[in-house]
Amino acid sequence: MINIHEKTLKDLEFHTVLQQVSEHCVTLLGNEKALKISPYKTKEELLVALKLTNEYLSSFYNDNRIPNHGFDIISKELKLLRIENTYLEVHSLKKIVSISITVNEIVTYLKKFIEYYPNLNNHASHIEVTKVIIEKIDNIVDRFGDIKDNASSLLLDLRQSINKIKGKINASFSTALNMYHNLEYLDDIRESVVDNKRVLAVKAMYRRKVKGAIMGGSKTGSIVYIEPETTLQHSRELNNLEYEEQEEVIRILKDVTDFIRPFLTLLHDYQAFLIDMDVISAKAKYAKAMNGILPEISEDKSMFLRDAYHPLLYLNNLEKKEKTFPQTIGLKQDSRIIVISGPNAGGKSITLKTVGLLQVMLQSGLLIPVHERSTICLFDRILTDIGDNQSIENHLSTYSYRLKQMNYFLKKCNKNTLFLIDEFGTGSDPELGGALAETFLEEFYHREAFGIITTHYSNLKILANELPHMLNANMLFDEKTLEPLFKLVIGQAGSSFTFEVAQKNGIPYSLINRAKKKIERSKVRFDATIAKLQKERSRLEKTGQSLKLNEKKKIEEADKLEEINEKIQKKLESYQELYDSNQRLIYLGQKVNDIAEKYFDNKQKRPLMDELFKLVQIENSKRKKVSTKQKKVVKEKEKQVKKEVEKTVNVIRQKKKIAKQRAIETPKPKPTLKVGDRVRMEDGRAVGSIDKIEKNKAIVNYGIFTTNVNVDQLELVETKK
Repeated sequence: MINIHEKTLKDLEFHTVLQQVSEHCVTLLGNEKALKISPYKTKEELLVALKLTNEYLSSFYNDNRIPNHGFDIISKELKLLRIENTYLEVHSLKKIVSISITVNEIVTYLKKFIEYYPNLNNHASHIEVTKVIIEKIDNIVDRFGDIKDNASSLLLDLRQSINKIKGKINASFSTALNMYHNLEYLDDIRESVVDNKRVLAVKAMYRRKVKGAIMGGSKTGSIVYIEPETTLQHSRELNNLEYEEQEEVIRILKDVTDFIRPFLTLLHDYQAFLIDMDVISAKAKYAKAMNGILPEISEDKSMFLRDAYHPLLYLNNLEKKEKTFPQTIGLKQDSRIIVISGPNAGGKSITLKTVGLLQVMLQSGLLIPVHERSTICLFDRILTDIGDNQSIENHLSTYSYRLKQMNYFLKKCNKNTLFLIDEFGTGSDPELGGALAETFLEEFYHREAFGIITTHYSNLKILANELPHMLNANMLFDEKTLEPLFKLVIGQAGSSFTFEVAQKNGIPYSLINRAKKKIERSKVRFDATIAKLQKERSRLEKTGQSLKLNEKKKIEEADKLEEINEKIQKKLESYQELYDSNQRLIYLGQKVNDIAEKYFDNKQKRPLMDELFKLVQIENSKRKKVSTKQKKVVKEKEKQVKKEVEKTVNVIRQKKKIAKQRAIETPKPKPTLKVGDRVRMEDGRAVGSIDKIEKNKAIVNYGIFTTNVNVDQLELVETKK
């Protein structure tokens, strides 16, 4: 049973997607239903919904367009039909005819083109096609919306009598008009119309000489409107006939309404069917707008989203004519959790939200913007912890809120769950929060849940590297300019570029070096912790020995202490392993740093590649199981490599000395900098452009930020063209 929480939909901005889908609906009821779309509870219902939308989408690209499904709402008419002795007005009958014709056309069309639309045809198969209602209403209502004369014999007789009386009224009125006109009793306008009756426009002074009923007068009082006495008798007879006509019309409408009343369920189905078609059509139009497709749905728990776009971001950028960067990401049994790291503003959160939103959209019957070779699986539950997590109403801090969320996750997380956590572990002391986050992640891992998290914590990156079914990933950055490339790379953790970003923001190099030295100091603290644990262990062992003498009385206490002892032993071993591993990595990092410095100085790629390749060879040689003879050969090769490296180092040093001497002897004149020139700081790598120069100070624009620097500290990279 699929059950996705409302908070997940809110975190992933699913309701914004529904708002955009609803805008493609052509009816009010369709719009309302589109806004209520939610994830399906069963896989069977979901697959049907996806196939319906996909088939409707295909109609946009072939010659067999599905007929229009627009209709006038008949909800009021359906309510009236439920009440006995009521009748529908003519305009309501016209609406019923219209909706019946529309449904009949669509159902008949889908049956005709069943090869193109098998699922839509199946969806419409329960709708009865009938012309009985249409024919019945058409027999009494003409195309202008009036009751036909031949709707009943009595109505025909009444209308014929009415026409005769109207003829007599016109004749008698014309006689009176001519007579009083000749007597010059009438005004220049001669006649007018009052209460839908022809009246004589009599001069006020002659009103007593004209026989008839006074119907009113002009504003000035100079004219009195009189209906001639000769037409009054016929008018009374006309009123009686019109009343009888209205009575007969109501009787006919009641008769037709009673005929339609048994079709109440069918008419209800008609409207519900057209509402469904409106929503399906809106889903298809939305999919077309963002190139959405129906990917393959895998039976096992594995998903692979290739070139996946965030729908809201894609459509927003499309309006602005800006580029949207797609992401490719996959989850399966042997790589079910991905830890994304790297600097801020690189796209980590968007990648996380893209996966979550696309998953929710698909499980709600919406097509998604991915490559056609993508595959996706279904999850029973999707858990999210994204965005601003402070709760002012509940007086919760960010960390308290996140702990509540983790508690909820622990209750619900299982092998059919997808969890998405942004900035995992933040909100508390970095070490303690990181440790707790690591424990949570281990728990999710052991429960075989699937998930994606974003983090800056190194311990979570290390955990992802150690556990076999967890992967590191990072968002690529240009290491020179620190510009985001918005590309996800699976398999390696990302650096936060802490020192590089600090340098780019103008932090003095001396302070950055002091910070780097503090990293070395942490190793001393690490050794102290291990020593403390060893003392604790020896103390506990002595305590354990003394307790064994009194084993019979204190058996329970001794068992507990032994358990504590075992835990500490494991911790000690794991700390020792981590320390050894870190020592080796620091050594390798120093080696790579030395080579990078050489390349920074001489910009020679070949020696750089040679040295890196040799370093990799040396490391790989350590990993292989080799015989004693082979070890001797490897050692000899290593000695040769070291000698060659030392030689090249000496050569490079000599060259550097010569270059420095020449620079001292013949210092290059500093170029004059101007606005628009591309420059960099003497001790930096990031390149920016000069926006403004004032009083030997330059404002340098690095794209993301600007900084104020002395002109003397800048090197010219490229002059403005």
